[in-house]
Amino acid sequence: MTEQTNTAIHLNAVELTLTSNAGKVNILRGIDLAVEAGETIGVVGPSGSGKTSMLMVIAGLEKVSAGKITIAGHDLNGMSEDGLALFRQGHVGIVFQDFHLVPTMTALENAAMPLEFAGRADSFERARAELDAVGLGHRIDHYPGQLSGGEQQRVALARAFAPEPGILLADEPTGNLDGDTGHRIMDLLFSLKKRCNTTMMLVTHQPELAERCSRTIHMLDGKISHDG
Repeated sequence: MTEQTNTAIHLNAVELTLTSNAGKVNILRGIDLAVEAGETIGVVGPSGSGKTSMLMVIAGLEKVSAGKITIAGHDLNGMSEDGLALFRQGHVGIVFQDFHLVPTMTALENAAMPLEFAGRADSFERARAELDAVGLGHRIDHYPGQLSGGEQQRVALARAFAPEPGILLADEPTGNLDGDTGHRIMDLLFSLKKRCNTTMMLVTHQPELAERCSRTIHMLDGKISHDG
């Protein structure tokens, strides 16, 4: 079901409970959150506070145990796995700390992959344009193993932005990079976000990155402890 709204992300009393060897673990415990289209949200908090799990729920990669989740006007609660995959193709880009590039694919093939899955006729044209935008137009035929960490993350950014998603979820995108490279990647990420007017949620342990966002959410023990 699609709802007409300017709210890009809406979580209402969302809970996520997973089962471990020690029994049930409450990961998210009653999350209420509304993010308007175009907002930039920094998500901070200690390890284990639920930051990444909240992003996974928003992306439809984890199904909520309770509550309602509406993303880009789509009610995710009743969607099948195939429906969620199609939803992500059309609406959500994700950038991970560990790049998640396919090692046997070139930079161009990696950046084009989500467009290929979506059946876009202009997949490689769009991917090449985004690689140019991140300064890697001269390395489109290189494999991940031939690229530095910063270059691999730039390929990941190109892949995330190539489908022109309305929402971008970034989970510690500079976590595996040195300080200078990390700063350049974040400058590039904010530049791409501004160009595309994308709604962005950025999980980070770095206060200076969270301060670049229009709003910061603090998480603790699976709950939002402060939203400002």
